[in-house]
Amino acid sequence: MQISNVEDTIFPSNKSIVAGDKFIDLSTPIVMGIVNVTPDSFYSGNRATSINIILERVKNMLMEGATILDIGGYSSRPGATDISIQEETDRVEPVIRAIIREFPDATVSIDTFRSHVAKVAIENGATIINDISGFSIDSQICDVAAHYKTPYILMHMIGTPQNMQKNVQYKNLYMDMCKYFSKKINILESKGIHDIIIDPGFGFSKTIDQNYELLDFLDRFHFLDRPILAGLSRKSMIYKKLGILPEQALEGTIELNKVALKKGAQILRVHDVREAVELI
Repeated sequence: MQISNVEDTIFPSNKSIVAGDKFIDLSTPIVMGIVNVTPDSFYSGNRATSINIILERVKNMLMEGATILDIGGYSSRPGATDISIQEETDRVEPVIRAIIREFPDATVSIDTFRSHVAKVAIENGATIINDISGFSIDSQICDVAAHYKTPYILMHMIGTPQNMQKNVQYKNLYMDMCKYFSKKINILESKGIHDIIIDPGFGFSKTIDQNYELLDFLDRFHFLDRPILAGLSRKSMIYKKLGILPEQALEGTIELNKVALKKGAQILRVHDVREAVELI
C-alpha cells in the first residue's frame, strides 16, 4: 500500500524559486505559515495585533519548520470589511520590521493585493508577494514585483473579497482557470517576472462543491510548469462540510493537504505548521 501511494504521487518539474538572497528548494514540498495581523480572521487562533504575541507565534512556526512566513493585514474572508491602504500598511509594516529584526534569516511574504502595501513590505524585508487578486484589483503590484525581483504568487479569484462568492458561475471550472492563469502568466513574464507560483484559490469565487472539484483536478495545472501552492487550512470547505467550527478543522485540513501533496502541491499554506511538516 505504501509503494502504491508513492507511485500515485505527482513529482513536479519546477523545483525552486529565488526570494531575495535565498534559494528555496521545492524538490521536497515546503510549508508557508499564516501570520494574519488582523482582528477579524475567520480562525480565532490566528487573530492577533500585539507584536509580542505575533513574534512568539513566528518563533514557534520557524522552530516547527516553516520555510516562509506569510504576513497579511487585510482579512479576505467572504464579506470581510474593506479597510484603507493606510490601515493595512500600518498593520503589516511594524510586524515585518520586527520579524526581520528578531529573525533575520526568515523568509517573509506579504499577503496583499495593493501595490503600496507590497512596496512598503518589501522595503522592510519581505521578499515574496502573495496577491489573492491576480493583479486584477491593482495592476501596479506587478511593477513592484518586477522592480524588486520578487517571486509572485498568482491566485485565482474573480472580483473582490466582498463580492467573490457571487462570482461562481463557470462554463468549465478547469478550462476557465487555465485561461485565467495562462493569460496572467504571459503578462507577468512580459514584465520580467519569472518566479511565479500558482495558487488555485480554494475558497475564493468557488462553491464548496467546486472546491472539491478543484482539488480533484489540481494535478492538471502542472502543464503550466509552475510551483503550486495549496491553501486549504481550516477553510469553510472543511468545517461547513463537517458541520464544525474552524477551530475543530485541523484533522480535515491534514486530510486535504495529504490529497494536495499527492497531486503535486509544492507549498502548503497553513495555520498549523508542525502538523504540515510532519505530513510532508
